[in-house]
Amino acid sequence: MDRLSAQHAPNVNRPGKIRVLQFGEGNFLRAFVDEMIDNLNNAENADAGVCIAQPLDRGMVDMLREQDHLYTVMLRGREEKGDVKKTRVVGSVIDSVKIYQEFDKYLALAENDDLRFIVSNTTEAGIVYTGKDSYDDAPQASFPGKLTRFMHQRFLLGKKGFILLPCELIDDNGYFLKEAVLKTAAQWNLGDDFIRWIEEENIFCSTLVDRIVTGFPRSEVPGIFDEIGYEDQQLVTAEPFGLWVIEGPACVREELPLDKMNPVIFTDNVKPYKLRKVRMLNGAHTTMVLAAYMAGLDTVGECMADEDVRAFLGHALLDEIMPNVPLPKEEVESFAMAVCQRFENPFNRHELLSIALNSVSKWVARVLPTLKDYIAQKGEVPPCLCFGLSALIMFYAGAKRNAEGNYEALRDGKPYPVRDDEYVLSAFSKLSCDMPPETLCYAALSDQELWGQDLREVDGLEQAVTEQLRDMQILGLRAAMKKTWEK
Repeated sequence: MDRLSAQHAPNVNRPGKIRVLQFGEGNFLRAFVDEMIDNLNNAENADAGVCIAQPLDRGMVDMLREQDHLYTVMLRGREEKGDVKKTRVVGSVIDSVKIYQEFDKYLALAENDDLRFIVSNTTEAGIVYTGKDSYDDAPQASFPGKLTRFMHQRFLLGKKGFILLPCELIDDNGYFLKEAVLKTAAQWNLGDDFIRWIEEENIFCSTLVDRIVTGFPRSEVPGIFDEIGYEDQQLVTAEPFGLWVIEGPACVREELPLDKMNPVIFTDNVKPYKLRKVRMLNGAHTTMVLAAYMAGLDTVGECMADEDVRAFLGHALLDEIMPNVPLPKEEVESFAMAVCQRFENPFNRHELLSIALNSVSKWVARVLPTLKDYIAQKGEVPPCLCFGLSALIMFYAGAKRNAEGNYEALRDGKPYPVRDDEYVLSAFSKLSCDMPPETLCYAALSDQELWGQDLREVDGLEQAVTEQLRDMQILGLRAAMKKTWEK
């Protein structure tokens, strides 16, 4: 079977100008950013080409070059009209550079007057000022070091600055990237003029990205290759849902109007959209997952097919989470529908135990703020969000080290792994699911190191959790779950 190349994709739109420098060649950026730029090129003839910079010593650039930088994106999932699958070859990537092996080529990109945008996804740990880079390193070890060196090269040439669109999953990613660059420039003593150029000639946008990218479907090859008619070792699968929220001035949209053909929102404040995602998508996940696992289910798909768990999720999402999201009602309702469709995606097998990793810190970040807002607004504890906490306690309580030194607990007499920070696991190992509910609740909620505060101080929470733990012990988890919405 032929390997994908330009020869086999003559009708793919290939831009002529490099307008975007992209740090990272991984699945997410290719199935999200590059796919959206390709949409814009196809619809508006934007001529926006991407040059991928491989930021690590090893990566996938060589494989992309073997395919003339072409690759296939397959979007699969559930939408209002049913299951969908959309497959096409993406042509927005037109060049690449391996920073470690081609540092001179990397710096030479700064001479390109067409280059205006810089995109990155170097993981949450990537936007960190280390203080260990040197200007003369070739290359610098950290992403901010590599970026600062490149921007200084641009400055020395007297050229226009950049619009930076970091996609790392941290709050205020644009702000923190700018801070890291400024600290690096100061460390290297690059002068006030360069600092001023960074501040005045560049726009660091904070962004929010949202798409589940499942990557190369190894278990489905060669069936997919037979289906598409060629071999593509860089093929990437993802869900149809996508959202890119970009915070910045109006000129950003004017220069790259991605929202014309994509689910992109340009705004002056990304925080409400971040809160919507964290509370509705992530918060619903965290609320449902441990309760569903303790009810005998193993995947998110099974949860959505289970009448009791789906009803529990629906009440948590619609009655308790949605009312506390500060966006227009229509936007929130539409997002809630998308959340359910994403959870139903038959092409994604999401194991509940995988999602359960580090659930304590996730609950604090994703659910606790909503629970507090609900209590402040209604003067009572939200029963479903509270039940998610009670189920978490039952999931963790009594976990013990096994022969390999890993923590595990029992469901229906069979062991399951419990994975979290050592302190969390050690604290819960001292508890037991069959302790008196008052004792179990007191011990769990009063541990300030677990939650960052004494949760007994949250109005009504100790009593509500105690009652739910008692119901779980006496009635069983499913019957206790039903009580959350049958009251």
